[in-house]
Amino acid sequence: MENESSHLILSWLVSGLAVFVTAWIVPGFRISGYFAAVLAALGIGLVNALLWPLLFFLTLPINLLTLGLFTFVVNGAILKIAAFFLPGFELSSWWSAIFGSIVLSLVSVFLHWALF
Repeated sequence: MENESSHLILSWLVSGLAVFVTAWIVPGFRISGYFAAVLAALGIGLVNALLWPLLFFLTLPINLLTLGLFTFVVNGAILKIAAFFLPGFELSSWWSAIFGSIVLSLVSVFLHWALF
């Protein structure tokens, strides 16, 4: 049990690092510090867990037409919703949210692959 909880906390901290790196790469994707990045990772995960199934179902036809590329728009919407509620996390435009969702996905996959 302790191993699972420490893995969860470490994964959350790595996700915070991914948010921080994404803010460094993507113009208009702003994080006020590492604590805000970790909080943003938690908020993004929470919004994702609550809204992703509904948003994915509602956008399924367009997602099929775009061969899954519309998923990045849905992920951008998740980021915009999280940024609206979280202090220290700001997205200046929809383009920064969409580009941020792509970069965040790539950085997260790379960091989790490299560290786990």
